[in-house]
Amino acid sequence: MLQQTRVEAVKGYYSRFLAALPDIRSLAECDDEVLHKLWEGLGYYSRVRNLKKCAQVIVNQYGGVFPREYAQVLSLPGIGPYTAGAICSIAFNQPTPAVDGNVLRVVSRLRNDPAPIDLPETKQNVTEFLAGIYPPQAGDFTQALMELGATVCGPNRKPDCEGCPCKTFCLAFLEGDPQSLPVKSPKKGRRSENLTVFILSCDGRFALEKRPDRGLLAGLWQFPNLPGDLDTGEALTVLRAKGLHPRELFRESRKTHIFTHIQWNMKGIYLEVEAPTGGFQWMTPEEINMQAALPTAFRQFWER
Repeated sequence: MLQQTRVEAVKGYYSRFLAALPDIRSLAECDDEVLHKLWEGLGYYSRVRNLKKCAQVIVNQYGGVFPREYAQVLSLPGIGPYTAGAICSIAFNQPTPAVDGNVLRVVSRLRNDPAPIDLPETKQNVTEFLAGIYPPQAGDFTQALMELGATVCGPNRKPDCEGCPCKTFCLAFLEGDPQSLPVKSPKKGRRSENLTVFILSCDGRFALEKRPDRGLLAGLWQFPNLPGDLDTGEALTVLRAKGLHPRELFRESRKTHIFTHIQWNMKGIYLEVEAPTGGFQWMTPEEINMQAALPTAFRQFWER
C-alpha cells in the first residue's frame, strides 16, 4: 500500500484491509469485486491484483508460508528488486539492498556522484555498492538508509548536513554542494487526453461498465465514456446510436485527473434516459457505493 502512497493516506485502508483479510489464505481466496472495493481510492490498482496473485502463489507453492530466499521472493507476482530487498533484509536480516529514491539520493551525495539516479545502470551500481558494505545488522542498515534519506538527507530542500551522522565521510558535504545532487535525466512531458463521460440514469439506476482486463485501471468499473471533448449535440447523437433515448439533460461538469504519464481532461454529462439499455450494468446508488470499485478519476463525478 505504501508504494506511491503516503503513510497518512494508507492508515485507514490498512486497518480495514487486515480486518477483512487477516491472513494470506483469505486474501488468496477473496472475490475480486470485494478486493477492489477494499482498495477503492488508493489508486494504482495493479498493486492489489498482484497482491492477490502473490498470496495465491504462496498458498499453492509454499503451503501458505512466506518464502525466505531472495530469488523466491523476487519471483512472486508484484514484487520487484526493491520490495524483495526490503523484505529479505528487514524481515530475515539478509544483506539484500532495498534501493529506492531515498537511498539513491543518500548514496549519490555520499559519493558526490553526478550519475543520473533514474537510469537503470545507476541503480544497479548503487545496489552492488551497498551489497558490498552490509553489516551483520542488515535490517537495521536498510531501515537506517531509508530514514536518513526521508528525514535528514531529504529531497526538494536543503539537507541537514550539520545534523547528519554521515557528514565526516560524505563527499558531497566535504567536497561539493550536496543540494545539487542527485541528478536526474530531463523529464518527458505528460500526455494530455480529452474524455467525455456519461453519467446516465434511469428510474434511480445508473449505467456502469467494466474497463478492459489489461491496461490503465484494468478490470475496474467506470461510467461510459468516449475519447474527445464532445459537445452536447455530438453526445446525444452517440447515445441514440447506441439505442439510448435521452429524456432530460441535467447538467455538465468538468474534471481533471492526473496519472503518472497522462492527464485526463474530462467533461461529464448527466442525463436521464428512457430505458436502461445500451449494454451497460445499471446499478442503484447503494449498489455503486457498496459493490462497485470506481477509480478516483470517475468517482469525482459521483457526488452522493
